[in-house]
Amino acid sequence: MDPIEAFLQANALVTPLYPATSRYHGIAAAQLRLADGTHVAYLRRRFIPPPEGLALQQEHQVVTGDRLDNLAAQYLGDPLQYWRICDANRAVRPAELTETPGRRLRITLPEGIPGVGGAD
Repeated sequence: MDPIEAFLQANALVTPLYPATSRYHGIAAAQLRLADGTHVAYLRRRFIPPPEGLALQQEHQVVTGDRLDNLAAQYLGDPLQYWRICDANRAVRPAELTETPGRRLRITLPEGIPGVGGAD
């Protein structure tokens, strides 16, 4: 383990690498040492929450010309939150969500935020 990382962990001085609005918030960084001694820094794997556990805020019916960033801005107040729509709809390829007019997209609250009883 990196001595600085060990010090920070021992003293609980871990600063988040990404802001709370990022899909990578809370994901730990790690290092891999290659055979030639080179260190490669990376983020540990992010596990996508099961969509069934996300509280439904509302649904959106896709129309021609829809874009995820615009939908995120409209429903979530931030175009950079498009990844939340992806997570809520199990999108492997984000563009697939808006390819078919008429598709219904789940717009959910962030993980861990309960919905209003009976709303979802």
